[in-house]
Amino acid sequence: MNNELDKKWFSAGGCAGMCVDLTLFPLDTIKTRLQSQQGFYKAGGFRGIYAGVPSAAIGSFPNAAVFFVTYESTKSLFTGYSATNLAPITHMLAASLGEIVACLIRVPTEVVKQRTQANPSLNTYRVLLNTLHEEGFRGLYRGYGSTVLREVGWLSCIHIKYWSSAVWWRRQGGRLDSWQAAVCGALAGGVAAFVTTPLDVAKTWIMLAKAGTSTASGNIPKVLYEVWRSRGIPGLFAGSIPRVTFISMGGFIFLGAYEKVRRTLL
Repeated sequence: MNNELDKKWFSAGGCAGMCVDLTLFPLDTIKTRLQSQQGFYKAGGFRGIYAGVPSAAIGSFPNAAVFFVTYESTKSLFTGYSATNLAPITHMLAASLGEIVACLIRVPTEVVKQRTQANPSLNTYRVLLNTLHEEGFRGLYRGYGSTVLREVGWLSCIHIKYWSSAVWWRRQGGRLDSWQAAVCGALAGGVAAFVTTPLDVAKTWIMLAKAGTSTASGNIPKVLYEVWRSRGIPGLFAGSIPRVTFISMGGFIFLGAYEKVRRTLL
């Protein structure tokens, strides 16, 4: 793989990720508090809406950059299939691998971010120290499995599939303008966001649970059942509105910004 291209994909993906995460951060805070076990207002309500933003800011660039470097690098291995019916599958495989690798960076920052969002009286540094003191380094990776399942299971596949197989893409010989990529990203992201909300709720419960509890063990089916039993169907889709809004707008900004930066650098 060309090292110069790697650097450009890294920069394009990182810049796009930072644009999304920092611009739409308040929506993410509202979503986390709606999903938390303690309830929206006890988790802070609309107070301290930027709690946890340092964690998001630190992890945003490398997370998005690593995803796109992995995605583009993997996709390039299947260049011979790009003009065949297997193209959507290769895009899905590349996106899934990209998410698995990116989650190595995303999950620790997500754990600290969500715990700070649900406890606005604590700052990011204090939450990080508390997590390391109580659970060690492993505590930063609590919820890794549920995060990967959420991303790989639906979000990445649907997101990239819609983008890559859009009518515009077919009609324009495999090329999308920045605004067209953004529209496709918003549509795909919104659909995927709603479908995967129950997995996102499970991830939030697992990351926010007290160490040593059954929820903290990360058994996803058990957590989903616990949510359904205590809160019903509405509980499984808690935070779906800010989540869909965040990812739809985020898809528009992310893919549009990525295409714009990538083409500027290439």
